[in-house]
Amino acid sequence: MSEELFYPPRNFAALSPPLCDRQTARVVILPVPYDSTTDWRCGARDGPRAIIDASEYLEFYDHELDREPCRVGIHTLPELQPSMRGPEETIRRVHQAARELVRDGKFVVMLGGEHSVTLGTVRAFKEEFPHLSVLQLDAHADLRDEYEDSHYSHACVMRRVVECCPIVQVGIRSLSREEHLFMEEQKIRAFFAQEGPLDQTALDEIVSALAADVYITVDLDVLDPSIMSAVGTPEPGGMGWHEVLRLLRHVAENRRVVGCDLVELCPDEGPSSCAFLAARLAYKLIGYAASP
Repeated sequence: MSEELFYPPRNFAALSPPLCDRQTARVVILPVPYDSTTDWRCGARDGPRAIIDASEYLEFYDHELDREPCRVGIHTLPELQPSMRGPEETIRRVHQAARELVRDGKFVVMLGGEHSVTLGTVRAFKEEFPHLSVLQLDAHADLRDEYEDSHYSHACVMRRVVECCPIVQVGIRSLSREEHLFMEEQKIRAFFAQEGPLDQTALDEIVSALAADVYITVDLDVLDPSIMSAVGTPEPGGMGWHEVLRLLRHVAENRRVVGCDLVELCPDEGPSSCAFLAARLAYKLIGYAASP
């Protein structure tokens, strides 16, 4: 039967062979449709598919970089099946999948799903890069030790990451007193949204606080709701598009970014432009960090 009768597989940016071949691709997209610990607006499980579908409409050429980042090759994996046993088992599955990719030398872009799944990829990269640090772009600190009877809730993910490697937080504008005290106790470097837009001094301070090898996790609620309303826990006063890009490019130019994720897109909570923004942001990260 002719393949022309069937829709193509869901490939990021709708790439065709050889650009999407797994063996030769520099980048691998790992979709994880999971949101079982969400406590307000659910729907992040639909985020990975929405981002991949929206990415079909990306321009390959990036004017800022004057190249087509997709030329490094971008392979899109099928969605990882979450475990109904709970977040800890799902995180273990993410770790297992990411570990294989990291050992193959791939630049992994994980698409969540809720933020809890970040722990799995961080653990995988930590095994390969012992001096790893994590740059967290987020509206929330996510440093609770336990939330709703779970140590592996999306509200606890960075608390578990800190047990693995150091972190630097940017864009934070919502946290509990418990988290505030923990940040002071652990001397976690945080750049709060209330401090205003990031200037060159702040950008340099962020880079200085990071190790040579960096994993970037982007909770999309770091962005202002005026451009990113499709998240589970929106907070007013977020970062702008170009501010985020300046930060990501500055980090990629001064540190080795080894992998990244975008999480917490709830596509039904906002216009389709939010999914496209997320797809564009993933492509920008690939251009900054995974392209020559």
